[in-house]
Amino acid sequence: MPAMPGERDYDLVLFGATGFTGGLTADYLAANGPEGLRWALVGRNRAKLEGVAARLAAAAPKAPAPALVEADAADAAALAKVAESTRVVITTVGPYALYGGPLVAACAAAGTDYVDLTGEPEFVDRTWLENHATAERTGARLVHCCGFDSVPHDLGAWFTVQQLPEGVPLTVNGYVRTNARFSGGTYHSAVNAFGRPRQTLAAARARKAAEPRQTERKIHSAPARIRRDEDLGGWTVPLPTIDPTIIRRSAAAVDRYGPEFTYGHNLVARHLATVAGMGAGIGAVAVLAPIPPARRLLLKAKSPGEGPDEATRAGSWFKVRFVGEGSGKRVVTEVSGGDPGYTETAKMLAECGLCLAFDQLPERAGQLTTVAAMGDMLLTRLQEAGIAFRVLR
Repeated sequence: MPAMPGERDYDLVLFGATGFTGGLTADYLAANGPEGLRWALVGRNRAKLEGVAARLAAAAPKAPAPALVEADAADAAALAKVAESTRVVITTVGPYALYGGPLVAACAAAGTDYVDLTGEPEFVDRTWLENHATAERTGARLVHCCGFDSVPHDLGAWFTVQQLPEGVPLTVNGYVRTNARFSGGTYHSAVNAFGRPRQTLAAARARKAAEPRQTERKIHSAPARIRRDEDLGGWTVPLPTIDPTIIRRSAAAVDRYGPEFTYGHNLVARHLATVAGMGAGIGAVAVLAPIPPARRLLLKAKSPGEGPDEATRAGSWFKVRFVGEGSGKRVVTEVSGGDPGYTETAKMLAECGLCLAFDQLPERAGQLTTVAAMGDMLLTRLQEAGIAFRVLR
């Protein structure tokens, strides 16, 4: 894929390769990127970037070597220069509410596609308010939540919808099971999000007031309830992540979800005591995180750059079951894969970046969900990369 006259220097650049998940993303791109990939690693410490590049060269000596670009996440001029040099930006640098805004703005202004791993509602809403209109004008596609939050859930719901009749009201419920633990980056993002309840609510209200309302089609949340499900072999409890919001936004953007669409998102736990313990833990973090001294103590419990070893990741898995209904038809599907917090997240993020860089995609721009931006092309990529999408019955 030689560069064409007037084309940008890089197909994609990666911020955060010196971190744990960013390093896994770099590993995946080196091993699975197309021949002739023009890419770069971006960071503020050149010595660390050189260390990553050396590791990549040793692991995949025939892979295209990345360029190394020095830029600080707080340097707007440097970020603008990077954004203008590439077709796609991939970033793992979080918590995004603290560090991510300037890079999104640079990509929107430059007409550069952007993907990240955020699961922070405030950041997603605030960047929509600040950058969506600019990105629509420049043609940039800004796609948040491109890891376990929220790719398997968003694409899984879309896969389920495609098994159901068209042009009728549809209901889909998702049920998440995993044996993995949260990543350090996810933990820090969650604690910081819980520490900003007023800002999160304010951003959500501002977006709701500014965003055009859906009038011809109706999008709903399923009623939240805890119940025993014998088919799933456990208790289901509503899961208050960003995933259901992303899925409903996909439904609002794509007519195939039908004239009326309802979605519910749930965690499956084997024992009711587990549900109670999780609820108590989340409640304690929600109470303590807004208090600065307590938040600092919570953040010290887990480093954002730490992660499990390869053997531990190899034993981790996730399964998301979807039950869809419409016009008398019922379908059960499942999305499954390996370690969700690290290995599969790096794979999903990298494939999102490659999809934006190289695939023929819908003519859409602005801040988009993975389904609205990439749809079936991303679904195919993930299936070929080893993430299973199956119809069970």
